[in-house]
Amino acid sequence: MSTLFAAEEAKRLLDAMIKGDMPDARGRFGPFGGRYVPETLVPAFDRLEAGVKEHLHAPGFQAEFQRELREWVGRPTALTFAPQLSKNWGAEVWIKREDLAHTGAHKINNAIGQALLAKRLGAKRVIAETGAGQHGVASAAACARVGLPCSVYMGAVDMARQAPNVDRMRRLGAEVVAVETGDKTLRAAIDEAMREWVTDPDGIYYLLGSAVGAHPYPYLVRELQAVIGREARQQMLDQAGGLPDVAFACVGGGSNAIGLFYPLLADDIELIGVEAGGIGDGLGENAATLATGTPGVLQGAYTIILQDDDGQVQETQSISAGLDYSGVGPEHALLQATGRVKYISARDSDALDALEELCASEGILTALETAHAYAAAREYAKKNPRKRILIGNSGRGDKDMPTLTQFPARTRRHESA
Repeated sequence: MSTLFAAEEAKRLLDAMIKGDMPDARGRFGPFGGRYVPETLVPAFDRLEAGVKEHLHAPGFQAEFQRELREWVGRPTALTFAPQLSKNWGAEVWIKREDLAHTGAHKINNAIGQALLAKRLGAKRVIAETGAGQHGVASAAACARVGLPCSVYMGAVDMARQAPNVDRMRRLGAEVVAVETGDKTLRAAIDEAMREWVTDPDGIYYLLGSAVGAHPYPYLVRELQAVIGREARQQMLDQAGGLPDVAFACVGGGSNAIGLFYPLLADDIELIGVEAGGIGDGLGENAATLATGTPGVLQGAYTIILQDDDGQVQETQSISAGLDYSGVGPEHALLQATGRVKYISARDSDALDALEELCASEGILTALETAHAYAAAREYAKKNPRKRILIGNSGRGDKDMPTLTQFPARTRRHESA
């Protein structure tokens, strides 16, 4: 696998990541990351960074966070063996079930952690952004749990295709703010949330939903989501009798994937992130940032982004609202650059087919985001028989029914044993 670094430098960077020495003091993951924000937000980011350093790993905060994960979120989530997929694919397939967490996706791990942090930092209200709506739902639920008002910014395009989640957010007490500017999807929602934060950086806590943006958000989100990989690793040892040969996760901004991958970096496991291949390879036809993007600055961080030759960030295309993003978390950019994680893409049509197979074979309606990971895992199994495969199931697909109803389901007949 090609890397941006010589083998010795790639190993040094990877070792630093495994030891927890990244990000560095400047918020950098190697050349990526950092903090590129308006001057008006510098004090807010400084306060947030100081708060993360003071509270995140303090015994009192961790005790409260772990209690909420256990008693409210419902962790640990299950690790499920998939007998029919294993038979169909000629592999041993295991699924880490974040769809079984409260609110239906991995987003709740990060949301409750940051909501607890917001309370400790004295915030008066919380704002958040959302694409597929799962982070918005999680933020609304977490704010209700801790007693803080919440406003969620969501692109108008995403609101139309994720209508059930819009209703859920409102029922959980959140204000949903429609974003009509830009591409009207996740990138525009983040931009609007940032603009709102600038108006009251002392009273507002911005609850960012993915491992993107300026330092310390990529680090903070990774630390809160790493519970996924830690649980999955131990469950594989306990239930499967050993670690997987390969682990798959979908990648938009990258919180689900970094949560699964980070605790597995030191193990001899192939790690594969799957982006949205959309409808084609051209710029604007997909959201495959790491596969086709170039380095640049987006929403506060130096990372890999989808941009034209003039540096203009481009709109994306994906059937999945949660993967429809023009950038990616800086830690993923480094993991690709060192060669430790391989990033590929799956087309809309392949994701739909994989979702249908999972429904009919295992009785699991997954999110369209995760369906991309299943599509890639299926192709991998064809070329690498008898492998033990772990798939991070980032969320459930109830939210995607308005989209899925546009594609009539086909009935699959299981082969007899």
